[in-house]
Amino acid sequence: MTQKLTILDIAKLAGVGKSTVSRVLTNDPKVKPATREKVEQVIRESGYVPSKSAQAMRGGSAKVVGVILSRLDSPSENKAVSGILDVIYQAGYDAVIMESQFSAEKTNEHLEVLTRRNVDGVIVFGFSGCDMSAIETFGHRAVVIAVDTDQVSSVDYDHKGLIELAVNKLVEQGLEAISYIGVDESDRTTGLMRLNAYKECCERLGISPCFQTGQLSYESAYHLTDKVLLAETQAIVCASDTLAMGVAKRLQELGRTDVQVSGVGATSLLSFLFPNTFSIDPGYYQAGAESARLLIRQLSEPAGITHLVQQASV
Repeated sequence: MTQKLTILDIAKLAGVGKSTVSRVLTNDPKVKPATREKVEQVIRESGYVPSKSAQAMRGGSAKVVGVILSRLDSPSENKAVSGILDVIYQAGYDAVIMESQFSAEKTNEHLEVLTRRNVDGVIVFGFSGCDMSAIETFGHRAVVIAVDTDQVSSVDYDHKGLIELAVNKLVEQGLEAISYIGVDESDRTTGLMRLNAYKECCERLGISPCFQTGQLSYESAYHLTDKVLLAETQAIVCASDTLAMGVAKRLQELGRTDVQVSGVGATSLLSFLFPNTFSIDPGYYQAGAESARLLIRQLSEPAGITHLVQQASV
C-alpha cells in the first residue's frame, strides 16, 4: 500500500520549509509567487491532498464546521451529530467536534479556539445557562440546537408534543393513573418544558398528577421510581430514555410488570431490555441534518434568522 504523503514530504520535495508549505495551503499572500508555483507544482505532481481539518487548525478556512456537543456519551446528541455529519460531508465540509460538559465557560473556550482556527461556521448544542452572547458573535455562521435565541438561527425539539404523544398513547390504551419522572426544572427544555407538558395533559384529561424530578441519569430515575409508584399506578412517563431505563430497572426488581413505561429518544436498547416500554422519537437525526442544511444555506447566502421545530413521532 502506498504511503500517504505528509506536508513534511511536500516541503522536502519542493526544497522549502514545512511552514512555507503551510502558508501556500492557506493562501498566505506573503509567499513569493515563484515559491508558491514551485510548491503547487509538487502538490499537483505528487497527488497530495491536504487535510481540511489540519488546514483549519493552521488558521485557514477549508470548509470546516465546528460542532460543540453537551456530552460525547449522549445517545440523543450522537444521533443528531450523525445527521450533521451526513449533510456536511456531502457538502464537502469536515468537522471539528468538541464537548462542553454543560459548562458555559468551556463552551466559550471552544468557541474561541474555533474562531482562531477560522472555521466556516459552528453548530452548538445549547443548554440551560449557556452563554448565548458568545455564540451570537458568529451571527449567520452559527446554528443552535435545543435552545432558542433571537440573534442566531436554531433548531429545537417539540418538547410539549413529545410528552403529549406519550400520554395520549397511554390513555388510548385505557390507562389513567399515569405518573411522571423528569429532569430538574432548572433545565428549561428537558426539565421545565416537558414537566409543564405533563401537568397540562393531566389537567386536560382530568388525571391526578404524580411526578418527581432529578438528574438526567439512570441512577436518579431508579431512586425516584418508588416516590411516584402507587398501588394504582398504571404507567410512568419519563422525560428521556435514560430515565426510562432507570425506572424500568426498578420496576423489574419490584415485579411490577403491570406498569408501562414510556421514554423520549427512540433508543432501541430500551424496548430490547424492557419489553413493557415504548419511546417517542424526537427526530434527533433529522434535527441534526436540518441544522447542518440551515448553516450551509446561511454560509452561502446570509439571510435572516430562522427558527425551526423538529416534530416528534411515536
